[in-house]
Amino acid sequence: MTDDSDLVERVRTALRTVIDPEIGLDIVEIGLVYDIAVEEEDVVRISMTTTTMGCPATSYLRDGAGEAAQSVAGVHAVDVQLTYDPPWTPDMMSADARNYLGVGR
Repeated sequence: MTDDSDLVERVRTALRTVIDPEIGLDIVEIGLVYDIAVEEEDVVRISMTTTTMGCPATSYLRDGAGEAAQSVAGVHAVDVQLTYDPPWTPDMMSADARNYLGVGR
């Protein structure tokens, strides 16, 4: 069995390839990924959000997260769960993302 923390970090790295088409940064940097957990049989569960409810890129981002995670060696299945609790705010972005976008904290 793969070390869970290693697998989580490899999935997180893969999720950085999913770029929000409106913001132009990856979903990890802009704080859309709330949690990555490894369940039984190397099933990865990703809890994520979008910047707003009804975001036109919701399906694109959710599908992209699932495909990126599925591409990681050792991942047998992926379950991407979309949540709006807590709601996303710009404070959830990394400092680099906030600086890049000119968003003050």
